[in-house]
Amino acid sequence: MDFRDVSLTALRVFRSVAEQGTFTAAAVSLGYTQSAVSRQIAAIERAAGAELLERRRDGVRLTSAGRVVMRRASVVLDEIDATARELSGLPGQAGTVRLGWFPSAGAVLVPRALAALRRTAPGLQVVGREGSTPALVRALRAGSLDLALLASAPPFRPPDAESPPLVLRTLTERALCLAVPAAHPLARGDFVDVSDLRGQRWITGSASGEDTSMGVWPGLDERPEIAHTVRDWLARLQLVAAGCGLTTVPAVLARVAPPGVRVLPVRGGPQEQRRLLLARLPHPPADAVDRVAAALGAAALDTDTPLPYQPPS
Repeated sequence: MDFRDVSLTALRVFRSVAEQGTFTAAAVSLGYTQSAVSRQIAAIERAAGAELLERRRDGVRLTSAGRVVMRRASVVLDEIDATARELSGLPGQAGTVRLGWFPSAGAVLVPRALAALRRTAPGLQVVGREGSTPALVRALRAGSLDLALLASAPPFRPPDAESPPLVLRTLTERALCLAVPAAHPLARGDFVDVSDLRGQRWITGSASGEDTSMGVWPGLDERPEIAHTVRDWLARLQLVAAGCGLTTVPAVLARVAPPGVRVLPVRGGPQEQRRLLLARLPHPPADAVDRVAAALGAAALDTDTPLPYQPPS
């Protein structure tokens, strides 16, 4: 089989496997059986005459040949999608930017940036989606995202070890905070002492592939008591408001915390810093991508302004 005879279906399946990280996740995403996905990948590898995906215990990784195919396949698939949009009367790809973000970034930063873009660039379309940081990195590599907002914690390593490295821009770096029920004794002061976190009940949250202890104060020197595990940020904060436990939050979420929640800094131990990164592939970005990046940077500067004092409820 000549590679010039590879079907668009095979290219879409290949991109989905690379983006999702596993054959199983790609099958779910595409609505295919896993065996159908495996057959498409086998066919495209036969046509390429090379292994395109390195199968590992933790998922798949593009080989050097796979990166060549992915780069070209993304161009072909994007052009096909752009043609379909033009034929249906929708705006073309030149004015569309595909943006991904991790959940808490979607609560404050992304809506502010998109609102600003509607005023300054009304013809520009942003197609967005939420995901975990590992999933967003895979989507960037697969060519299905133009920009991604990523979360980073110490020791602030690159989000992956692939080559070439992603272009990363730090938008903010703030200390991790604690969401406390307003009626809780810890909510009476202007900060929480790390020694007072022993014996507390915690509300944690996790996305696919992430640590299920997310939400517990890092480095806690005891086995934490987990009261609830909730993926959705709003539900987690509402449980805090109901007095069900404590949870860690990025400082920016103080702006959208519901009534009954205080967001406070933690003192008495090493500062737990968190970075907000804007990532893209290392090729020259289109003008539309630059405009979205600039809007996100401006929104990050605005949301990074320290909040005024919050009196206890």
